[in-house]
Formats: sequence, C-alpha cells, structure tokens
Amino acid sequence: MSLVSGPGRGGTSAGAVPDELKLAVDNHVKYIQSLDTRQDELEYWLTEHLRLNGVYWGLTALHLLGHPEGLPRDATIDFVLSCQHGSGGFGAAPGHDAHMLYTVSAVQILATIDAVEELDLRGKAGEEQVGKYIAGLQNRETGSFAGDEWGETDTRFLFGAFNALSLLHLLSLIDVPKAVAHVHACANFDGGYGVSPGAESHAGQIYTCVGALAIAGRLDLVDRDRLGGWLSERQLPNGGLNGRPEKLEDVCYSWWVMSSLAMIDRLRWIDGDKLTQFILRCQDREQGGIADRPGDMVDVFHTVFGIAGLSLLSFPGLEAVDPIYCMPKAITSRILSK
Repeated sequence: MSLVSGPGRGGTSAGAVPDELKLAVDNHVKYIQSLDTRQDELEYWLTEHLRLNGVYWGLTALHLLGHPEGLPRDATIDFVLSCQHGSGGFGAAPGHDAHMLYTVSAVQILATIDAVEELDLRGKAGEEQVGKYIAGLQNRETGSFAGDEWGETDTRFLFGAFNALSLLHLLSLIDVPKAVAHVHACANFDGGYGVSPGAESHAGQIYTCVGALAIAGRLDLVDRDRLGGWLSERQLPNGGLNGRPEKLEDVCYSWWVMSSLAMIDRLRWIDGDKLTQFILRCQDREQGGIADRPGDMVDVFHTVFGIAGLSLLSFPGLEAVDPIYCMPKAITSRILSK
C-alpha cells in the first residue's frame, strides 16, 4: 500500500455542500486499490517506512465503505508476514526494524481479515511471541512503553500495546495497573492528555490515553466534562476540527477528536452536520481519496480517518466503526467476545 499523495485534490474550499454531493464510495474504493500500482513514483519509495500502516489504513477504509473484499486477502497476509521478525515484532516493510506501531498495524490487519492464526501457522513467530515482544517494551517501573529497542517512550506506544494485546487476548502479559497509572499521570489541568507527564494536551495523544483507559476499564479516571469541553472547542467555524488551540483544521482530527468524545459519551457536543459537510468538501469525488482540507492533495491516511469520522457521525451507508480500535465494530465485537 503506497502513501503516495494525489493525484486528486480535495473539493470545494467554501460554501455549503450541494444536496447532490455524496460520499463517492466507488471512487474511494478504486483510489485505495490503485495505490500499490504507483511503484514508479519516487514518493512510493520515500514512504516505505509507513507501508504496513498504509495497508491498515486502506484495509480499514475499505471495510467501513462496505467493500471488505477490496484488497486480496492472501496477498495481504503474505505481505504482513514478510514484515515480521523472529522477535515477534513487525517492521514497516520487509527489511525494516521492528517497532511497536508497525506491530500494532500488523495485528489489526490480521484481526480484520480473520487471519491471526496465520502467525502460528506461517509466521516467523507465533501469537504468544508477538505478545511477548510487545510486553518486553514496557518499563515495569514507570508503566510506560517504548516504541522499540532504542527506548523512545510515548503514550501512542502504550495505547498500541493495549490495542494489540487485547485483540490477541494477551493483556495478562503486561502490568496493566502500572500502565494505567502512567496514563493518569499524563492528565492535564484542562482535562486533556499529553505524550508524557507534563506535556501539552493534544487531540491525538488524548485518543491514545482515553483509548487505553477504555480498554483497561478505567474511564472513571477521566474528567469527562472538562475533557469534553476542551475537545468540543477544537471545532472551527468552517466545521472542521483541529488538534490543539490556534491550529488549522484537518480531516484526521475528525477521528482523533470524535473518537475520544464518543468514548466519554460527549459526541453530541460538536456540530456533526457542519463537520460532515467539511469532510465531504475534502474528498475528490472524481478520482477518489480525501485530503486534510479542501484544495490539498488526497492521501490514504486522511481518507481512512475522514471515513471513520463520518462513520462516527452515523453517515448513511457506512459500516459502524469502533471508537477505541478504529476497526469495524462488527469485527472487534466478534474478536473481543471470544
């Protein structure tokens, strides 16, 4: 899956969305399917470090659009397994170092296409070893998680660990209470959360922290009204959302902000109609794909998070998304009920 941007651009820059402007489902599907055919473009190779993430973004978008068959299942499994190391971790592409973020994407992909058992059948390491790789990145003193062997810590990595291990039913491998305590230490006076204790609140980090607390069953630690107020203030007059004060709107925050609002039952605190119109203005209806804002080039990252945002807004024709996992709700419900 390529992270090449374009060729299309987001649509109109201002004004109301015409009645006939709908989500261009078929063209979005074709756009995602075309991404791996652009291997003669320099940007294809410059974004190799995001290849496995890109497969997850494209696959998830296709499932939410109601086209789960959009990517070939066997080829998808083969590519995912080709990125695995004997340690159990996964790199961004074959030959890349293992990292938490790519390992999470690998687990999400395999879970989405009901192929987790392929880890034990054909992987360089089985499910248990994948879990041990993730668990090995936890600092048992602080509860935090590193992204890889070099030790950078970030609440993204902690959430990723909770995400993947819960899908594998291996949360018992880590110290959950210690990790929860670390997340709680990242809370700020404004209700938000940062990348580490004392860091400024940011919508993306809020999603990771609230998501981790949701998986751990500890949403009681969240100041829901204070956080809901901060998140609702991210909506700008044009309907779009930003990630922190004084920043521009960006389609991807349709996910980071709204998923957190959904988890704390405050989704009604933003104007869903205006946000829907903003997201639809960011799509290229003719060539497919969604951009960060109208007039910019489309890419698969903003495409999936724009579609996931519309799903949270109950946009007609889309599959329901799980606000914690950013995967189809039907799939997470099946996996977590086992």
